[in-house]
Amino acid sequence: MDSEGSDTGVCGCCGRCRPRYKRLVDNIFPEDPKDGLVKSDMEKLTFFAVSAPEKLDRIGEYLAERLSRDVVRHRYGYVVIAMEALDQLLMACHSQSIKPFVESFLHMVAKLLESKEPDLQVLGTNSFVKFANIEEDTPSYHRRYDFFVSQFSAMCHSTHEDPETRTRIRIAGIKGLQGVVRKTVNDELQAIIWEPQHMDKLIPSMLFNMQDNDDTDRAGGEENPAALAESCFRELLGRAAYGNMNNAVRPVLVHLDNHRLWDPNEFAVSCFRIIMYSIQAQHSHHVIQQVLNHLDTHSKNTPRVRAGIVQVLLETVAIAAKGSIGPTVLEVFNTLLKHLRMSVDFELGEGSRRNSGTSLSSGRGKENEERIVQNAIIQTIGFFGGNLPDYQRAEVMMFIMGKVPVYGTPCHTLDTVKIGHQGTKRIQTMLLSSLIMVTSGFKCKTMSAGLPAAFLEPLCSISLMEDSELRQLVLEILHNIIDRHDNRAKLRGIRIIPNVAALKIKREKISKQDVVFMKKHGQQLYRHIYLGSKEEDNVQKNFELLFTALALLTIELANEEVVIDLIRLSLALQDMALANEENMPMFICCGIMALVAAYLNFLSQMIANPAFCQHVSKVIELRNMDAPYLLPEHVFREKCVLPESLDREDSGMYFQTTDIADALSGPGYNAERLGVAYVPQVTDEDRLTRRKSFVDTISLQVDILSNSLPDQSTLAEEITFETLKKAIDTTGLEEQEREKRRQVMEKFQKAPFEEIAAHCESKANMLHDRLAQIFELTIRPPPSPSGTVTVTSGHTQYQSVPVYEMKFPDLCVY
Repeated sequence: MDSEGSDTGVCGCCGRCRPRYKRLVDNIFPEDPKDGLVKSDMEKLTFFAVSAPEKLDRIGEYLAERLSRDVVRHRYGYVVIAMEALDQLLMACHSQSIKPFVESFLHMVAKLLESKEPDLQVLGTNSFVKFANIEEDTPSYHRRYDFFVSQFSAMCHSTHEDPETRTRIRIAGIKGLQGVVRKTVNDELQAIIWEPQHMDKLIPSMLFNMQDNDDTDRAGGEENPAALAESCFRELLGRAAYGNMNNAVRPVLVHLDNHRLWDPNEFAVSCFRIIMYSIQAQHSHHVIQQVLNHLDTHSKNTPRVRAGIVQVLLETVAIAAKGSIGPTVLEVFNTLLKHLRMSVDFELGEGSRRNSGTSLSSGRGKENEERIVQNAIIQTIGFFGGNLPDYQRAEVMMFIMGKVPVYGTPCHTLDTVKIGHQGTKRIQTMLLSSLIMVTSGFKCKTMSAGLPAAFLEPLCSISLMEDSELRQLVLEILHNIIDRHDNRAKLRGIRIIPNVAALKIKREKISKQDVVFMKKHGQQLYRHIYLGSKEEDNVQKNFELLFTALALLTIELANEEVVIDLIRLSLALQDMALANEENMPMFICCGIMALVAAYLNFLSQMIANPAFCQHVSKVIELRNMDAPYLLPEHVFREKCVLPESLDREDSGMYFQTTDIADALSGPGYNAERLGVAYVPQVTDEDRLTRRKSFVDTISLQVDILSNSLPDQSTLAEEITFETLKKAIDTTGLEEQEREKRRQVMEKFQKAPFEEIAAHCESKANMLHDRLAQIFELTIRPPPSPSGTVTVTSGHTQYQSVPVYEMKFPDLCVY
């Protein structure tokens, strides 16, 4: 009988000569391994180990020696008993001398993991997990777990033929990795597990099992590798410190790349949801930064891969936006806008190459895929911006607005030269669409905070573009910002509202800050509604949005002065459609008439003025009978018959300034101002936006006048008898001068302050431009000894002036 079985087969002398610890170890093994561990002898061994801890290392070595022999001889029953004994000793002893014993224990666990027997691998793993849950008093500075990380990771990827055995091995591998994580992060040397060589094995092992998930097995709980791997993954990320976050996220991105999991990207999205909900909130910007960098590295990949990464980014920022994500906010938008531009480049580039010879079907497919990328980017921008706090949202609105390319203005971040007009329009459309999402639900306390000049001016510039879609987007952005009481849904569409009170519109008294805002920027808003109404490519939606804009201005920002301005604007629109000096299509003229009718009907009921309401109702009633094409319910129908021209003589069909002025002549309203026709102010935006409007004709006249000024060579006019006679004859000039003076006086007495300011500003701008031209012609830099540069016939020449030939002013010479 072998000496390992018991002491009976050893001679008495040799048996008694054996060290006591060996005899105690031998006694715990029964003759038949099926009988299991001898409990009474195990208690003796445990008491001995606790009483003499210095013997622990020898006990461990001897047990390891026996276990190694049993593994080689395939005596697996004794192997199980040895590991059970080791486990009990490990749990019972917590002295300083346990360190050498642990080394023997880990050596035995490694032996089991190296064997090809699944049972032994599971046995070794279970022992290691028990060890991992023991809190050691002092850290182990020399202990490394490299082998265990590698071995457990290999078990996680088991490809055993039997499905049940494969599942057991994978579960054991995951539990082992979980044990390594717990053991190392509780140790003072916790940085060991976060090293890239470990993370590159540990993270993919978990993801591999999470990925190989069958929903039918999900009910298995801990016996399901996918559920267990997810639990371990969450635990690992929850323990990640500030400096370890990048090492934990990078292997996830590499795994998704290697397994091509960006298209489709359901698993990638679920992974990053787990990451974002598992990590500490203050570390979320690390994850976002990693995904942004990954998007940059895949900038030339297929559209669907890029779209998959962007959608993952959407999930991460959607979760992170609920907390603070620090300085990453603008970087997220900057990167997304850069990729938006690149996507437009790719799409238009493919379009041009398609036209030059590639197949039509493949080109359309590529274009559609790029649209997927662009939509994903817009959704991400909008969702992220919409979930930010108000102060950050205002910054983001300004940031995006600064990226929108506008003709004639410098745009450093989005160069529009290479992509041309079509690409510029695409970028404008997409950025404005994202702005709609960002501004949705934005409730600014004061309108100056929601529409600062730096935001309003470029936005209004775009509203003058000769593109109906862009103008619609601008109006929707304005609606989002102005509508602070969610009244827009009640005003949807354009119609003659029979009873405005039934809409139950919410409103508050206009604040002093908003009164100041309207004094400063009201004329700008009126101007863009006026100019936007007469664009020839307007469709029904444009008129609907213009009506909503006028109604929201009335609800949110209208005091008595603003009401008068809005009526003047409406009457000016009516006069413009009647005069039709620009030969607008009849649909546009009738659309403007319908817009004015719908708005004045709304306004008269909002201010609850009976005489005003009666006048509006009378005009609408006459139109219903004789000119239905002047009402919104009829003109926007497909088969509405339009007249060849509008009859200006039939005054009953149109709103009359005198009747409205009489209705508002009571207290509160300055009805006299209605007699002053509304004229939009002139700004530089009209030239910047390349539109054809009445302002272009004015600026054109100024240009012609300035260009037709005679040069110095033609200033000497020939003096004849006729010219002298004309100069002396002043008959009638005095009367003309008096009339002109009277008109100026009347204008400055009755016109609103904003119009006077605009008039003076335009004159001042003309004077400034003329002075700048004169100074440019007359002022030359002084001669320099270093020489002046002259360009003659395309060649640059330097002419030096000697100091003694230079003329200095008298005051400079002494």
